[in-house]
Amino acid sequence: MKRIIVSLIFMVIITSSNFCQLRQDTTFSVFQFPHERIPVIDGNIEDWSIVPDSFAIGIEQLWEDSGKQDKIDKKNLDVKVKVGWVKGLNRLYFLYEAYDNFWNFSRRDHHNDIFEVVVDGDLSGGPLVDHGHYKVWKENAVGDIRVKLDPRIKTEDEHWLMHGVHAQNYHIFTPSGNKDWCMVWGVQPWIKDFPYALSACKYDFNKTGDSGKLTLEFYITLFDYASADGPSRSVESKLEENKMIGLSWAVIDYDDSASSGHNGFWNLSREHTMYGNASYLCLFKLMPLLKEFLPKIKADWDFKIIDFEKRIVAFRDLSVGNITKWKWDFGDGNYSYEQNPIYQYKKGGDYNVTLYVEGPDGKDELTKVWDVAFK
Repeated sequence: MKRIIVSLIFMVIITSSNFCQLRQDTTFSVFQFPHERIPVIDGNIEDWSIVPDSFAIGIEQLWEDSGKQDKIDKKNLDVKVKVGWVKGLNRLYFLYEAYDNFWNFSRRDHHNDIFEVVVDGDLSGGPLVDHGHYKVWKENAVGDIRVKLDPRIKTEDEHWLMHGVHAQNYHIFTPSGNKDWCMVWGVQPWIKDFPYALSACKYDFNKTGDSGKLTLEFYITLFDYASADGPSRSVESKLEENKMIGLSWAVIDYDDSASSGHNGFWNLSREHTMYGNASYLCLFKLMPLLKEFLPKIKADWDFKIIDFEKRIVAFRDLSVGNITKWKWDFGDGNYSYEQNPIYQYKKGGDYNVTLYVEGPDGKDELTKVWDVAFK
């Protein structure tokens, strides 16, 4: 009970933060893959050829915010990222393509070339790391009251209750060498495992210090609440068309395996501490399917039982195309010509329901067999 109460306190603190992303001039787009063309995570990036270059985000959109580099030099580092999603799955798919003049991946710690991804599926905003990260918990970032830990919460509890819980941070090793593919910077390392994530990487270099090209494709699952206790207590973010999410990334470039620091922190956000504060992420919009992937006309529908005892059903048209006529066959000898009818069956049974649609571009129909059933 104590742990639940403390969790609720933290949820109030975190979710009361305002999302105030710093690139108000830009809304980035997430490409929607058709169901029949979901990318296979196998390192073959041919699946991504259907994603237009207009969805690509290159190094020109990043800025080196640590002061190590004063300008973009593609002979030193060059990256391009595409992000996709699939309707019905709460995942983001990434294609990361990079050139580096010095790939660094020989060590067993996080001193490694890294593609750092931070995501906030419900725009809850606010710090996602504990008070130990003083750069995040500055007064101007979270407010005077919140910079001090609530005395009712033990500092040792805080990390396990909030770190990466409402927004997630992935340190993805490029390449990983003999390490696991990424480090989840939080208390829920299970989110980097299948089925919640999957990755594949290919590159044309052999050892640390070589130059060359790397391609990495992967998907991650978004969580509104990612518990340290595992997936059974966690809640996935529901991804839908036109939904806005918080997302940013940084490319951490190490050009010397023996040094203590990196040689560049190339950030998509305009605030360095986006790695630990979801309010500093960028806005990304989950786009509808592009026109070329839509049929001219296609019948589709679903339904919701309003009252099971009274056998009342709300049918919803999900058809695609320029449709001017609808006809519902409820499977019991009755019909409707409304687009989204509500219907009451007179007796129980298993029904074959058909939606017929018609428009200037043709006709289509869809029958669902026994999906609608009553006692």
